[in-house]
Amino acid sequence: MKGQLLDSVKVMLGREVRKPERFSGKARQIHQLKRLNKAEFEAAKEHARAHGLRGNKWRNRRWAALIAANLLFVVSFWLDIQILEGALTASRFVGFHMIDLNSALQVMLAHKHILVNLVIGTATIFLLWLLLGGRTFCSWVCPYHLVAELAEKLHLKLAEKKIVTGHEFHRGSRTVFWLLFSLMTWVTGYTVFETVSPTGILSRALIYGPGLALGWILVLLLFEVFYSRRAWCRYVCPIGLTYGAVGILSPVRVYYRLEHCFHEGDCRKVCLVPHVLDAVIKGRSPEAEMPIGPDCTRCGLCVDVCPSGALRYDIKGLSKLL
Repeated sequence: MKGQLLDSVKVMLGREVRKPERFSGKARQIHQLKRLNKAEFEAAKEHARAHGLRGNKWRNRRWAALIAANLLFVVSFWLDIQILEGALTASRFVGFHMIDLNSALQVMLAHKHILVNLVIGTATIFLLWLLLGGRTFCSWVCPYHLVAELAEKLHLKLAEKKIVTGHEFHRGSRTVFWLLFSLMTWVTGYTVFETVSPTGILSRALIYGPGLALGWILVLLLFEVFYSRRAWCRYVCPIGLTYGAVGILSPVRVYYRLEHCFHEGDCRKVCLVPHVLDAVIKGRSPEAEMPIGPDCTRCGLCVDVCPSGALRYDIKGLSKLL
């Protein structure tokens, strides 16, 4: 398991997914049974496609949580009720200071020393996303994720009609951008990333009103609609990488069960980061049961679309006791 965890971290940083060299005995047995009983397997696959439970339960819950979290900032500011003050980059919830981990890192790099107040402010956020899974922030809280998700639907419709063609970049570019933004902040003493971060721009625009910076958001969305699907989140945003690292050991994860999987591939089609679902490809899973890697945003789209229940939410050490 340690080897798999290390591999998943390397994949998160941009390494290409590789076919596993070793399989557990249980996984090898399941793979063999699927190959030997091909006709039975294909029949079960078609039945799952036709009668499997599908829906948008987790997507709807996620959208509701994301909208509610961001609206709480807006309501607190406009009604001056001081429940949730500030914005996503730095806030205070009923007196508890909370600072975005990536923003805190940028500030400390700009000042070139560790600021005690920032360390205290990030502790709550660190523990929260350590428990929930770091990149859960991306899909359950980040306002840009929601608008980019809607833009993605438009991109897919245009691609289906062959009006646009999707272009992919190397996933390692996100790690390069993380290092580049950190270096620029260190050299200039200025939090460079915060200037272009769509998360911060949208959060502040919702709370304090729109500004010229929304033009940058429009440029990003047009680029993603007409050229590269979800380009910012997949290939650029250092926030996702920072929170992915925090959630490496998170107990909350999406869990995969090989025996229940018919490898129809719908989950990878809807996934923002399909490389984390490489194990669902027929013959690829090294374990009979395994968690999806730390780069998973826990958005639940794969759980919603899976017809056989092979993918589900899980809490390590707790789910099997319930």
